[in-house]
Amino acid sequence: MDFALPAELTRRLAALDAFIDAEIRPLEEQDDNQRFFDHRREYARTDFEHGGVPRADWEELLGEMFRRADAAGWLRYALPADVGGSDGTNLDMAVIREHLAHRGLGLHNDLQNESSVVGNFPFAHMLLEFGSPAQREEFLEPMLTRTARLGFGLSEPDHGSDATWMETRAVRDGGDWVINGAKRWNSGMHSATHDVVFARTSGEDGAARGITAFFVPTDTPGFSVDFHWWTLNMPTDHAEVSLRDVRVPDEAIFGSEGEGLSVAQTFVHENRIRQAASGVGAGQYCIDRSVEFARERHTFGAPLATRQAIQWPLVELATEAEMLRGLVRKTAWELDRRPHAEISDRVSMCNYRANRFVCDAADRAMQVHGGLGYSRHTPFEHIYRHHRRYRITEGAEEIQMRKVAGYLFGFAGPTKR
Repeated sequence: MDFALPAELTRRLAALDAFIDAEIRPLEEQDDNQRFFDHRREYARTDFEHGGVPRADWEELLGEMFRRADAAGWLRYALPADVGGSDGTNLDMAVIREHLAHRGLGLHNDLQNESSVVGNFPFAHMLLEFGSPAQREEFLEPMLTRTARLGFGLSEPDHGSDATWMETRAVRDGGDWVINGAKRWNSGMHSATHDVVFARTSGEDGAARGITAFFVPTDTPGFSVDFHWWTLNMPTDHAEVSLRDVRVPDEAIFGSEGEGLSVAQTFVHENRIRQAASGVGAGQYCIDRSVEFARERHTFGAPLATRQAIQWPLVELATEAEMLRGLVRKTAWELDRRPHAEISDRVSMCNYRANRFVCDAADRAMQVHGGLGYSRHTPFEHIYRHHRRYRITEGAEEIQMRKVAGYLFGFAGPTKR
């Protein structure tokens, strides 16, 4: 077996670093833009007086990063060539996402709102697979150029992982649909032009079929963004949304009627493996910074690095990073070659273990750095606060473990009995 990365991918990583150093780092360093990344970052980014949402100047800086990355051919790398992408593979994206996270905090790959010079764009994949020609025309290119913004309304006040029990309902009324219900953690609503709202249109509670996705313009009468939830990592873009007799036409259906969960689950494997790869990269960054600090810091007349109390926890983390890296890359490689359902359990393994690992690595980095590690003058609290969310969102770790158990015991997957 050859475990070397493809030569072309290695060349791309070098070219990506060169682009970041030439175009993105100078942008990050000009006009006091460092306030968005140093100890002031949370306060510089957050409009605390208007619901805790991102400040306009922060989003303007991100927009300029996107424009430069798109002009250089990096932003759409993972998308198909016919929409300006490079047909990037799952292995490519796993390696790239790890590489970018391993560089540390910066405009090239911001954690808090998941912005990167190499975009992930799950909505683009949803549109390409399920969108009508009119919907692709209306949303795809405008979304990539940030002239249209899409929210995602799946979770509800009383239902998160148990999405098949959602209480939001949509009923036919002539040629339209009337939607009533509520959404929680509805992402992107501080700037969304449209929200993708999931509602039950048929079937019984708990049934996967019968849930439909709708494109809902955010200025539709009866659609209300009530407030934003403040979170461990600020600013927030997670809204509480209510829908009261919201009327949309039949053309607003995204995908097929009653098959909305298929839309929601699109790209789930690619998204989770890339998230896992980012966790490996950020965790490795924490390890590397801790080793460097321990070698430089002297206590009781000797380098901190000579203490086994410092060495052994970092040895454990470095070992876990190496094992996870191999599992993530192998799983990504298999995603490019096998039906996703055959290896869904391994994607879940990668995801929940990597999410735990990066939180452990950030926590250990705080401990090694002592008081500095606890301060916001080092990046570890920011890394922890961001990645801690992924043990809950995008499929909580209990849901991921449940998937692995289903495959392991033959309750689900290709060995189902």
